[in-house]
Amino acid sequence: MTRMSSFAIAALLGLAATGCVPDPAPDTVSPVVQTGLDATFAAAGAEFDVPPALLAAIGYVESRWQMVEGTPEFDGAVGKLGVMGLRTDALDATAARIGADVEDLRQDAASNVRAAAAQLADLASAQGIDRGSLDAWRPVVAAYAHIDDADAQARYVDGDVYGTLATGAFAYAESGELIARLEPQKVAAIAVTRAKAAGPDYAPAVWRSSPNYGSRPSGVPIWMVVIHTCEGNYAGCWGWLRNSAAQASAHYVVNESGSEISQLVREANRAWHVAASYACSHNGNYNCGKNGQSVNNFAIGIEHAGFASQASFPAGQIEASAKLTCDITRDHGIPRDRNHIVGHGQLQPSNRVDPGPNWPWSQYIDRVRTLCGDNGGGGGGGGSTGAIIVDSNNANNTASVARIELTGTWTSASSTPGYYGSGYWFADTSATAAPATFWFYLDAAGSHAVDAWWTAGPNRAAAAPFIAFNAAGSEVGRVTKDQRASGSKWTPLGTWSFTKGWNKIVLSRWTTAGAVVIADAVRVR
Repeated sequence: MTRMSSFAIAALLGLAATGCVPDPAPDTVSPVVQTGLDATFAAAGAEFDVPPALLAAIGYVESRWQMVEGTPEFDGAVGKLGVMGLRTDALDATAARIGADVEDLRQDAASNVRAAAAQLADLASAQGIDRGSLDAWRPVVAAYAHIDDADAQARYVDGDVYGTLATGAFAYAESGELIARLEPQKVAAIAVTRAKAAGPDYAPAVWRSSPNYGSRPSGVPIWMVVIHTCEGNYAGCWGWLRNSAAQASAHYVVNESGSEISQLVREANRAWHVAASYACSHNGNYNCGKNGQSVNNFAIGIEHAGFASQASFPAGQIEASAKLTCDITRDHGIPRDRNHIVGHGQLQPSNRVDPGPNWPWSQYIDRVRTLCGDNGGGGGGGGSTGAIIVDSNNANNTASVARIELTGTWTSASSTPGYYGSGYWFADTSATAAPATFWFYLDAAGSHAVDAWWTAGPNRAAAAPFIAFNAAGSEVGRVTKDQRASGSKWTPLGTWSFTKGWNKIVLSRWTTAGAVVIADAVRVR
């Protein structure tokens, strides 16, 4: 059902390569994706007399079989840990139950699964169920979920866990190794009662109203979309946000596969999703006149089932979310750029990091633009249009087909809005060979149109040189572009013949002195 995307896994490698996050020591940090979980589920199931298929289904629902660690997204909620989504409020007792350390539960998938199996076994003993029947485990799964909302609990048990048992699931690592495979199981089909009404602002959504909202200040327009991760599974997320005790909400929640979206608060109302006042220094020094105002006054919040620490986000979830964001931005006239579509952690960095370093920002923004009919293309090195996009941040590139290389002194910036991805580089013009090189890999020789994206401004070069080279290193074309204009959109450079292998577009700074050239993104289509 799910294959780890090459884009997301490559983003992990790109982050370390570009210095955006520290490179963890391999002996202290376990990889997010650990393979061979079928044997792990089988061993833990045999040890604690729990069906291995049930362990696999719960792990899939909780984490998509990744070793995640979630800081609670909402005050009062409990964090989740590892493949099985162990609750972080009882880790000491959970570890002691299997004779392990808390770090074992955090680092080692086998220990994490064993701990969950022990918890399920204890619940089964307390309830006196028939352990030989998969269907008999339903009340045990309900207790394991710790979801108070009755509708959400039913969705978790019968719709998600037992739905996964019925259909099966599998996932592979980027290396091609099998993470886990769950074959379809014979379980009773139980219909899950769901809300009948469509979302009042987004018809494809299911209306599950939350009491946790207020009125927006009069005359304050909506101009921002905030991307969140729930730090947990879908049902637990919207179930908690409908609880008045939570004192938190979001306008929407997108499930893991993208097959369902819940709307909890009307867009016209003020959901409680960012516990911070706006500070333009966290958003490229954009719109500083809003400093000190609650972000919730002018933002719409979208929660996504999953974790900021996960290695990848399912393609279906990204697509569904992009369609939703396109609809929001179109209805409210919101520009589709990284000053207006932002991450929760970006605005509230003191205690939030979501949606995390592996949220595919370039792919996501480009997809939103494409769905809304903007001048966009395929995302992050191979989106739906088949284009390759080389961003200025290698964390946003698919390492197998796209990368940027800087020579000499370039300065990272995000102060001018309308950039592609998560920022751009600039350098002073001068008679020096110290370019920004946008590398892209082609499987076969052919003629390709090339576009470039930059942020425009009066200090930009009037004739920024772009030079195209094939994989043999031969120049195949060049053009100059006035970067004082035509900003924040794809501008055609030319159509040239490239060869199989690593070709490149070089942005030179060798032009009239006294200006800067902007290296933001290149698209090959």
